[in-house]
Amino acid sequence: MTDPVAPGDGLVAVMTGFARTLRAAGVAADHDRTQSLLAALAHLDVTDRAAVYWAGRLTLCATPDDLPRYDRCFAAYFAGRRATLARTAVTSVTRHLAAREDPGGEEEGGGEATAAPASASRAEILRHRDVARLTEAERAEVHRLLALLRDRRARRRSRRFERARRGALDRRRTIREALRKGEVAGLRHRAHATRPRAVVLFVDVSGSMAPYAETLLRFAHALVRSEPRATRVYSVGTRLTPLTAELRHRDPGTALNEASKAIPDWSGGTRLGEELREYLTRFSARGAIVVIASDGWERGDPGLLAAQMARLSRQAYRVIWVNPHKGYEDYQPLTGGMRAALPYIDDLVAGHSLAAFEQLSERLAHA
Repeated sequence: MTDPVAPGDGLVAVMTGFARTLRAAGVAADHDRTQSLLAALAHLDVTDRAAVYWAGRLTLCATPDDLPRYDRCFAAYFAGRRATLARTAVTSVTRHLAAREDPGGEEEGGGEATAAPASASRAEILRHRDVARLTEAERAEVHRLLALLRDRRARRRSRRFERARRGALDRRRTIREALRKGEVAGLRHRAHATRPRAVVLFVDVSGSMAPYAETLLRFAHALVRSEPRATRVYSVGTRLTPLTAELRHRDPGTALNEASKAIPDWSGGTRLGEELREYLTRFSARGAIVVIASDGWERGDPGLLAAQMARLSRQAYRVIWVNPHKGYEDYQPLTGGMRAALPYIDDLVAGHSLAAFEQLSERLAHA
């Protein structure tokens, strides 16, 4: 695999040229996104092709439609670059600022542009911030990055078999080939196939979860888009509402609009015990990873919630509770719902920031 930047090439010149190539292909790689890429590369090894690829993908792409264009442009633009650029060449990357004019009309510093050290990527800064405290523009950026999140789901063994180089003897295929060739040319083997482990996600849309509900649904959209056959999503509040079909739309905005129309109990209360009982009566979570995103403010009977959580834990492969307040050091699970559910939870994790959702995705990959 070749290195993306050659010696003698200026990092800024190479990457701005790449951004121009992306713009010509229809990717919204504007000046701000290019500066974010340069800032990110200041903290990475630019001789690592994978690092450069992912830095560009996370900072230069605006929508899922940009991803195939980005892949084609990256492969074409960096084809044939073999040598490396020393790491020290990127530690002094600067962002050039327009010269400022003083009241008398003369530019400061003799009209020369000033430079400020490139800060960390805006995406990196936003990763650890609570989404409830972001501006609309910052929240939109976090949602854009969530749309790029790809779920690397843990896999489980299927009952079906597939061809394999080693494993159990596949008698039927061995005999079939022997009959066709007139002799036993070799033994054929088979092994159990694998498939993504199912995830059942319950998203609390009650009033207390209003600052986080949209971001949670966008995370759910990313899960559905990655594994549509192995993901089921429900909203919970005062009613259990299935949302999987609505979240299968490719465009996140369209998917969220359809999901919003389907949810009849936005910003109401939470009766999670009743809704889990309804789910377990109608469906099954056997062998699935169950993710419950809620702050635990239960308006129903905590005893009912505890009983249904006990049923759920016996069926599910793993139960993960996502609480936005868990991201703070002084958090304690003191609400009635959390105390009722806690004995039956395998993992209690945070759900307040982009970094928390990335960690949750990693947990699903290794559950």
